Amino acid sequence: MADADITLVTGVSGFVGSAVALKLAASGAHVRGLVRASSARTNLADFPGELVEGDARDPVATAQAMAGVRHLYHVAADYRIWARDPEEIVRNNRASAATVMEAALAAGVERIVYTSSVATLLPHDGRPSDETRPATPEQAVGAYKRSKVVAERLVEWMVREQGLRAVIVNPSTPIGPRDARPTPTGRIIVEAASGRMPAFVESGLNLVHVDDVADGHIAAMAKGRIGERYVLGGQDVALREMLASVAGIVGRKPPTVRIPRAPLFPLAWVNEQVARVTGKDPFLTLDSLRMAAHDMYYSSAKAEAELGYRARPYRDALSEAIAWFAQAGMLA
Repeated sequence: MADADITLVTGVSGFVGSAVALKLAASGAHVRGLVRASSARTNLADFPGELVEGDARDPVATAQAMAGVRHLYHVAADYRIWARDPEEIVRNNRASAATVMEAALAAGVERIVYTSSVATLLPHDGRPSDETRPATPEQAVGAYKRSKVVAERLVEWMVREQGLRAVIVNPSTPIGPRDARPTPTGRIIVEAASGRMPAFVESGLNLVHVDDVADGHIAAMAKGRIGERYVLGGQDVALREMLASVAGIVGRKPPTVRIPRAPLFPLAWVNEQVARVTGKDPFLTLDSLRMAAHDMYYSSAKAEAELGYRARPYRDALSEAIAWFAQAGMLA
């Protein structure tokens, strides 16, 4: 196959990156995956393409991976809600976006899909938010959201000022198979399915099957307008409804105790202090409680109209996620 037909996917060992790579390979694309040497290989078994080791923040490794690439999906990200040094998350996501996009410009990559997040959009309490509500770094809650805002604004600037041929996609909250780490939402599903979440905080989120997000990436590559952003979401779901759905799937009683946020802040602080000592991610964090003050609801109307994007019911994704976690031995 000609070099010009190579499609590069960064973050290919991750939840969304592996889904994008599998979809591309199934469509007949020649896929090259960029993966760090230290990354877990759970999602890379029988990888249907070429794997190149390298860090997306490393200009030399990234330039080598970009050789002969026609299409680029930059999915890699430091996806942590908490870190001992929160600014490390901001530095990592900005650096990887800058390094990968500069390498793409130098290599003359024809089209790019940059994976951002709905974290870059301001919530709109009472109704779904959309692409018309971009946040500033100062408005973002927590280091992860701020990092994604900073990186997205950099990509937008490169599109305007340097001719970068990038389309931006903003996934909401992906769930489904291959959530190997797992993601923060995946951890909630695991805890709930294992009967370790007897209570909940009133909040809401937008749930979408990870494979639908992957399809949205591919549609954005084919049909997206350069410089535009597209929300790739699914269904708006109250957290209590999601937990009840998990309980129904695994045959447990759903939690019925609603806990107000305020009394949980001291517990979150303690969890974070313990995490500083143990190095293990805390399940409850101060930023997660601050985020829970808003329903994270989003509309994918723009992607549906312009890309032909569609998402299946969230309960289908939830069922597949639980089945995968069970098979992986992650449920008690």
